[in-house]
This record gives sequence, structure tokens and C-alpha cells, in this order.
Amino acid sequence: MASRNTAGKTLKLAPVLDLNEATVLHERLLALKGGAVTIDASGVERVGALCVQVLMAAAKSWEEDRLSFTFAEASDAFVKTTQLIGAEIGPLMAKEI
Repeated sequence: MASRNTAGKTLKLAPVLDLNEATVLHERLLALKGGAVTIDASGVERVGALCVQVLMAAAKSWEEDRLSFTFAEASDAFVKTTQLIGAEIGPLMAKEI
């Protein structure tokens, strides 16, 4: 059984996460499969629903593998857009201990 791992790789998201970026994002996430991932969304200026779906599906997959999948930072644009489309990233935000 896999344990919950907190060390891992950081994935910095592109400034524009649109339809064209969805496949690239999916491929980048697949390359990180099997280890903990921290998402840096601090530079995101625009995000589309498809990229949010890719991120939420990845979060679910990492959860099923009992691996850490967190957002270290998120821009206001990223947070506001995810809230607008009904995706809740709050539980995925890294917590200070």
C-alpha cells in the first residue's frame, strides 16, 4: 500500500491555460504520476474549464494513489475562475503547520 508522500515535484502552470494547453498539461501531469506533486498556479492569468477539469481529475487520481497533490500558490485569476465554475481548490491548498 502506498503511503502519503509529501516530498515531490513542483509543476508551474502556464500563464494561459486554455484549450490548447489542456493536452500539454495532461501530459506534464502524467509524467509526474507516481510521486507527490505541488502545483504552482501563481502565474496563471487565464484558465479555462477544461484545464481545471484536468487538474481536478489529477487531484482525484493522486488521492486514489494516496499521494500528495497540493496547490502551493494560486493567482487571484486562478482562484476566481475556479470558484466561478464551481471547482473547489481550497482543500487542495497547502497548509502551514
